[in-house]
Amino acid sequence: MSVLSELVTSLADGTIQVVDLTAPLSDQTPILMLPPEFGQTARFELEEISRYDDRGPAWYWNNFRTGEHTGTHFDAPNHWVTGKDGHDVASVPVGRLVAPAAVLDFGAQAAEDPDFLLEIDHVRQWESDHGELPRGGWLLFRTGWDSRTTQEAMLNADDTGPHTPGISVECARWIAEESPVLGLGVETVGTDAGAAHSFDPAFPCHSFLMGNNKYGLTQLQNLDSLPPTGAVVIASPLPIVSGSGSPARVLALVET
Repeated sequence: MSVLSELVTSLADGTIQVVDLTAPLSDQTPILMLPPEFGQTARFELEEISRYDDRGPAWYWNNFRTGEHTGTHFDAPNHWVTGKDGHDVASVPVGRLVAPAAVLDFGAQAAEDPDFLLEIDHVRQWESDHGELPRGGWLLFRTGWDSRTTQEAMLNADDTGPHTPGISVECARWIAEESPVLGLGVETVGTDAGAAHSFDPAFPCHSFLMGNNKYGLTQLQNLDSLPPTGAVVIASPLPIVSGSGSPARVLALVET
């Protein structure tokens, strides 16, 4: 039996489970909010074209409008100034959209401290327990933030700004420049911590990852359904020509 035939058989008999890591996309989907002096992304909007009526008696369809970085989405290198000469989202090699995943679970720490930051030592400890990060794979950072489905809960902001977990400057640089992974996936609205506007450099995940031709996945869900190792992620952004990213359907294949 061929490898692909075995895969089809395993999917059919439930030996391999498909886990949806994608947040529902609607006008209620939480979005990034920047200071008012900057341009803002659009919420997801549906505009009905016809629905089995005189505008189209046998069909239902919609126009939609949204930002490239709304909901569960894929960050391409050209999203950030450090990667401005890198791939747009349509140019990302398709072979990089299917890759193994390492799931680092720090939900307990983030529950105690919403500003929790992943450090290199945390990753090293995970590697001592589970083996090296997968070459050409994803580092998925679980914080339990996928339970927060409203704008207010997702951003968790006060007078000092958002308070959401993320990656330290040193760890972001290490992931981008030294680790074997091709990108970082998170449950929060962006790959950077809520306080990353005050880091040096600001927004280090964006700065370092995009500048090293690596990728981001954000607002993932159901990472608690994945094992620490062994899952395969399928990340499917729209191939928007010259686009800096795209909403994506992200799936994981997991052996049961």
